[in-house]
Amino acid sequence: MAPIRYTEEELIGRLRSKDAAAFGYLYDNYSAAIYGVIYRHFEDQEQSEDVLQETFVKIWKNIDSYDASKGRLYTWMLNIARNLAIDHKRSRSFKSGEKNQSLDVSVNAVNSSGSAAFNTDRIGLKEMVAKLKPESQTIIELLYFKGYTQDEVSKELNMPLGTVKTRTRSALIELRKLMA
Repeated sequence: MAPIRYTEEELIGRLRSKDAAAFGYLYDNYSAAIYGVIYRHFEDQEQSEDVLQETFVKIWKNIDSYDASKGRLYTWMLNIARNLAIDHKRSRSFKSGEKNQSLDVSVNAVNSSGSAAFNTDRIGLKEMVAKLKPESQTIIELLYFKGYTQDEVSKELNMPLGTVKTRTRSALIELRKLMA
């Protein structure tokens, strides 16, 4: 028996009419790629499989909200998977099960690795940042070297979040010019 093949339009139509065979086809043909994207967020098989299952349940339930004019089906499914992975990571259950190391342990691990990917001094990034305006230097330092969120930077520097976002964008544009 020849394998069943659907065009994207046929597949979407069958999914919207809740065709279980089409859903099986969707899972068989896309689950490995979507699992790979999810796994990059967790590097844990069990959590990745849980999010993969949630992803396909959400696809099944929300297929009517898919809009072909906004992008391909695969891109829509990847966005669902990515958003669920992010939500899952932020959830209380994930955080409570995650083992945290102290900052000193993490810093020593990075410093002892000797890897240029982790050593900003070695690749000259701190020198590039030093060429920025002082307010840009501060924002980049907090966001990228100290791991603050934009909201945390806003509170730390006592400035509106929109200003932090604008200055971050400007600083990154300037850094790109300096590196070019």
